[in-house]
Amino acid sequence: MTSPAPALELIGLRKKFGAMEIIRGVNLAIPSGERHAVIGPNGAGKSTLFHLVSGRYRPSGGSIRLRGEDIAGKAPQLIYRRGLSRSFQVTNIFPRLSVWENVRCATLWSMGYKYSFWRNVERLADARRRTEEILAEINLLDRWRLPAGMLTYAEQRALEIGLAIAGNADILLLDEPTAGMSRAETERVVSLIRRVSEKRTLLMIEHDMGVVFDLADRISVLVYGEVIASDTPKRVKANAAVQQAYLGIEVA
Repeated sequence: MTSPAPALELIGLRKKFGAMEIIRGVNLAIPSGERHAVIGPNGAGKSTLFHLVSGRYRPSGGSIRLRGEDIAGKAPQLIYRRGLSRSFQVTNIFPRLSVWENVRCATLWSMGYKYSFWRNVERLADARRRTEEILAEINLLDRWRLPAGMLTYAEQRALEIGLAIAGNADILLLDEPTAGMSRAETERVVSLIRRVSEKRTLLMIEHDMGVVFDLADRISVLVYGEVIASDTPKRVKANAAVQQAYLGIEVA
C-alpha cells in the first residue's frame, strides 16, 4: 500500500541572494496533521525558508511539494488557494477596519466572492456565518465591533491567526506567533494555536523554547541555512550538535 504524500515536503531547497547562499539544500517532510517547529539562531534562514514555502521568494534550486504537487516559484495567492496560509513576524491586519470586517474580507475571497459594486455584503448569509464561526474559534466574537488597531497585541496576533484560517487552509505557517508577549498572553495564544491546529498541519518558527516543546510533535533545527537535526522534542534537546550550535551548551 502506497503511503500518502507528506502535507509539505522540501527537497534540496536552496536560496541565493547574489553570491550568498542563505538556504543550503534543506530536506524536510511534514506529515499531515503534524505540529512542526523550526528553531535556530538569528540569521539561520528561518524567515527566508518561510518566504520560499509561501511563495514570497522564488527558490534558487530544489522543490517544494504541497501534498505531492510542486509549488516552487508559484505566486503566493495561488499557494493560498491550494490550502497553505501564513502569518508574519510583524502583525499584518487592517487596523482601521473592525475585527469583523478583517475576518469577513478573508472569508469573502475564500468563498469565491469577487469585488462587485452592486453586491451588499451584509446580505451574504454564508459569509456572515463563516465570519462568526472564525471569531468564535479565536475568542474574539465579543470584540467584533472594535477597530482591529485597538485590540491588544495578543488579540491582534489571534486575529491574524483567524485571517490565516479564514480561507479553509489545512496547512498553517506561523512566524513567531508569541513574540513580545507576556507569559499569560503566551499561554492564551498557545492554547489557541493548539485548538486551531487540531485538524490542520502546522509549521511554525518560534524562539520561546517553552512554546516549542509544549506544542511541537517534531522540531527541525536550522543553522546557517542547513537542517542539522529533525526529530522529537526529547531527542532534539539531547542532540549534542544542537546543544553546541544552538542551545549554547558545551559538549565534552
